[in-house]
Amino acid sequence: MVSEWNGKVALVTGANKGLGFEMSRQLAQQGLMVIIAARKLEAAETAVTKLVTEGLQAEAIALDINDSAQIQSAAQEIKERFGKLDVLINNAGIMLDGAWEISNASSVSIDIIRQTFDTNFFALVEVTQALLPLILNSPSGRIVNMASIEGSLSLHADPSSYIYHSKPFAYNASKAVVNAFTIHLAHELRNTPVKVNSAHPGWVKTELGGDGAMMDITEGAKTGVQLATLPDEGTSGGFFHLGQPVPW
Repeated sequence: MVSEWNGKVALVTGANKGLGFEMSRQLAQQGLMVIIAARKLEAAETAVTKLVTEGLQAEAIALDINDSAQIQSAAQEIKERFGKLDVLINNAGIMLDGAWEISNASSVSIDIIRQTFDTNFFALVEVTQALLPLILNSPSGRIVNMASIEGSLSLHADPSSYIYHSKPFAYNASKAVVNAFTIHLAHELRNTPVKVNSAHPGWVKTELGGDGAMMDITEGAKTGVQLATLPDEGTSGGFFHLGQPVPW
């Protein structure tokens, strides 16, 4: 069955595979036109073909989030094509520490920290700032930052927490500062219709999560999709997993 477009446009970064692709599928199933963003246009186009064969609305765009020129080009392309953006899911990210069950704050290289922050934080902020004028053109803009429970300072400080011994510093710190950006941007936009939230998808069976993960991709995509489709009375400036708050 062909999905009828509801007039809303979403962009998902890192959307050619894994969680990004599944969130795109679920948004398209709800009637959104989804722009599949990937570093290589060919990868985005392949993902779009899969969705179109399912009767869903999708378009491809080349967007390496570490490339400022591509960010500006993508923003201009969306402006010319749609004039607005209703949903931005900042999904693209990396984990370079090497393992989850480590504690490496004293030994992780500055280069690994910089590379991680360049992608997981600085690029996320740059993409958001570039697209924000288009999001403000939407009557109900939504920004979802795919964070992680690994960015929770409260849980990392709690010896009884199940993530207490999972301390890959570069990744965890990058997600903690993404949460700070969520709080600050939500406050700045508090008098607009735009809602900004962080999502913890869960431990999901993706390349990043690994085969030992507990959740399948379909379930893992739900939190991001829920936050991307919040009603007008929905919350802003929060950190959630499947509708439940996650401690900062």
